[in-house]
Amino acid sequence: MKFNRLVIITGMSGSGKSLAANCFEDMGYYCVDNLPIRLIPVFIDLISRSPGDIRQVALVIDIREGSFLKDFPEILDQIRKHDLEVEVIFFETTTETLIRRFSETRRPHPVAGAASLEDGIQKEREILRPIRERADKIIESSAFNVHELRTFLFDNYSEQDRTGSLFISVVSFGYKYGVPPESDLLFDVRFVPNPHFVDALRPKTGLDNEVVAYVEAIEDYRQYFQMVFALLLFLVPRFIKEGKTYLTICIGCTGGRHRSVAMAQKLGEDLARQGYRVKTTHRDLWKT
Repeated sequence: MKFNRLVIITGMSGSGKSLAANCFEDMGYYCVDNLPIRLIPVFIDLISRSPGDIRQVALVIDIREGSFLKDFPEILDQIRKHDLEVEVIFFETTTETLIRRFSETRRPHPVAGAASLEDGIQKEREILRPIRERADKIIESSAFNVHELRTFLFDNYSEQDRTGSLFISVVSFGYKYGVPPESDLLFDVRFVPNPHFVDALRPKTGLDNEVVAYVEAIEDYRQYFQMVFALLLFLVPRFIKEGKTYLTICIGCTGGRHRSVAMAQKLGEDLARQGYRVKTTHRDLWKT
């Protein structure tokens, strides 16, 4: 795939650039924070000639560049000569919002020095004014909360549908080995009759057709699975809307070899058919 898109993220300190960079990374962009401005053309040339699969890049450029910021307009003109879609996004925020954010985090403003926080913000505005004037889009981030800003960026810059913004990990486990600490959602199938006590099924696992057929023949299991799957179809889009990018769903039985494995495997397959990115793992499958 050819490298064809560059997004430059810039703007005021505390305006949401770091959140934006994380969003672009979640959207599949190759992200670099604070790459020296003079190295941008070299970086673009290397990426363009690379045999890899990097198609989209996001760079964060801000006040940390210091005196080198004055070179940005010239460098931007060089970049735009490439066969490349380039967009400069400038994150703007009201002075009142910035004062509140810096006061809450208790971090010093990068250019305030011995002056007041308000003076530092005003100085930064003046330094960044030439860059702001060259921006393709100005985003007033004080109008958004964190989740709304993520949603705005995904809706405007993601090439994938919103289902692709969340990675789902489905994990089977045995309660006797402990509950996975990374669990977001936890479901228990120990109420289902245990194949372990069926001589022909004991040496098999929930990946074997015989075990799957055994548990799926149980009406309570079938109803439980449908209720869990319906719940997930309700919850997952709402997790995505709130900006969640990673969800761990854990299915537990006594030993983690039969019932939980069968359910986790089918759950992962059915979620994948809905268009979600899913990885299914069986933590305790081979434990005795």
